[in-house]
Amino acid sequence: MDTEGTIAPATAAAARERYEALGSTAQVVVKETAKAMEMDAEEYRDRVTSDVVETARDALFASMLEVRVGSRETFDDWVAENDDYEVREVGSENVDSVVWHAAPAAETVVAATFHQEREAAVGTLRRQAFGRIYREMVVDGDGAGSDESGGATDEAGDE
Repeated sequence: MDTEGTIAPATAAAARERYEALGSTAQVVVKETAKAMEMDAEEYRDRVTSDVVETARDALFASMLEVRVGSRETFDDWVAENDDYEVREVGSENVDSVVWHAAPAAETVVAATFHQEREAAVGTLRRQAFGRIYREMVVDGDGAGSDESGGATDEAGDE
């Protein structure tokens, strides 16, 4: 079994904290991308909205999620040892390889089977984990994303 990534928050508060901490990084990524696209200041103001920065933050968070990659047997053993997790699996039980993300904050594990395309499976699973588990926790829940526009703009000015 291999493990990739670093984010597996134990609580919703830890997930929100990590997500919020990525705000300035997302702003820098968007700003540098806009520079590479040779956007002038006016075009930047018109096109780079708080939604653009939030999307970058979502992608950064998802791309850093800790995932495990292993055989079907390894995954089944992990599930048996962690029977307090709700399992959400997509794919076929007859495929030999599984990628999964355990989310202690939601007591949920999301998994996907794959045959050959490991990198694609890892990327897809991370996006699914963010959408199914973390989006509500870090963006929709408890108003965590409510000051997105102001925070992103302020951080851009500090860069």
